[in-house]
Amino acid sequence: MNSSENQETVCIFGTGDFGRSLALKMLQCDYSIVFGSRNPHKSSLLPSGAEVFSYSEAAQKSDIVIIAVHREHYDFLKELTEVLKGKILVDISNNLKINQYPESNAEYLAQLVPGAHIVKAFNTISAWALQSGALDASRQVFVCGNDSKAKQRVMDMVRTLGLTPLDQGSLMAAKEIENYPLHLFPMWKFPFYLSAILCIFFFFYSVIRDIIYPYVNGKKDSTFRLAISIPNRIFPIAALTLLALVYLPGVIAAILQLYRGTKYRRFPDWLDHWMLCRKQLGLVALGFAFLHVLYTLVIPIRYYVRWTLKNRTITQATAKTEDPFSTSTAWLYDSYIALGILGFFLFVLLGITSLPSVSNTVNWREFRFVQSKLGYMTLILCTAHTMVYGGKRFLSPSSLRWYLPSAYVIALIIPCTVLVIKFILILPCIDKILTQIRQGWERNSKPTSNGQYLKQSSIHLDSQL
Repeated sequence: MNSSENQETVCIFGTGDFGRSLALKMLQCDYSIVFGSRNPHKSSLLPSGAEVFSYSEAAQKSDIVIIAVHREHYDFLKELTEVLKGKILVDISNNLKINQYPESNAEYLAQLVPGAHIVKAFNTISAWALQSGALDASRQVFVCGNDSKAKQRVMDMVRTLGLTPLDQGSLMAAKEIENYPLHLFPMWKFPFYLSAILCIFFFFYSVIRDIIYPYVNGKKDSTFRLAISIPNRIFPIAALTLLALVYLPGVIAAILQLYRGTKYRRFPDWLDHWMLCRKQLGLVALGFAFLHVLYTLVIPIRYYVRWTLKNRTITQATAKTEDPFSTSTAWLYDSYIALGILGFFLFVLLGITSLPSVSNTVNWREFRFVQSKLGYMTLILCTAHTMVYGGKRFLSPSSLRWYLPSAYVIALIIPCTVLVIKFILILPCIDKILTQIRQGWERNSKPTSNGQYLKQSSIHLDSQL
């Protein structure tokens, strides 16, 4: 520990929850803390070792001032313009909604105190994260500012606190940084909405086939299937479909590059957003796969299953008959189970390698091998698992109900489409061209003497960015 003479003093304006939590963290990291308050004599619950003064007195004791008050209370800073001149003001404020004001809080602060160096930081860290040591929360602190030296000092402070500073550039980035904490699962909305649509569609589809159809044709009440049977059909279908949708945008992107003959053109916005959500789609698919496994494990203890087995046993004992052992049927069932186990294992492996703590320990080639090569292997195994599930009933006319095929048949459309197109794309004649395009070759180009390519057609630069 440094002696008190060597301790750097930091001033914090505001004695609220975040100001106190930040002060406690800084005291633990050997900073000297002074608080600025409008009522210094009434301030309480402050960390032990911190002093409290008026705003003017506290600002004179440090050249770094952290503004831990809301934007609507910034007016008192106008009276401190001379005291704060040349000092580093760290704005940590957030708003109640996205783009609440025309300019960011940090830019507004720069207008109020033009002589100070404004730095935006700490607004993405919660008071709870500071108190818990950020062990179970994000350690990233986004930092921006126009003065490079002031920004560097704040980033050094962030590192001293055991956090990770991320330089976002000038103060113009403050508005985007202030919007970060207000986004609620921005990359998860599309996967959640898509999952909900899939589940709702296949739920009503299964209800028509498995509940309404038996009742209309034989007055048979099958509503008990709503608890286990129908969910256990929806979950694997959703998992397989979402897994296929993880790899479908990559296939579409490859087709676009082949069609355009260049990689220097932007994909459509919907495709860009889709590709950015692939990790979330895969994790949601893994969640449905877990539910499918759990629901499958409880099948033997269901009343309907035990009742069916008991009655079949009694019937066979009374009639003194038995079902002959079928080797082909045994192979079919064992293959179905084996494919499901292997597919789920690789599914879990994909989910584990997508975690930041794991993905940071592998290089790009290893990560790509797992997520691409093993990912397609997972899709193949899960698709085969679904096909074998149908067995001899697959596409049989007797399985149709009101001309509707089984739900798993519909679920195979997207995965089979992705696998067929991918198989075509990896054919040597096509893969060679696609590899050249991704390495910078363009169709409308000709080689020069040094092996480089020149365009024959004039294409505007903005269309290639």
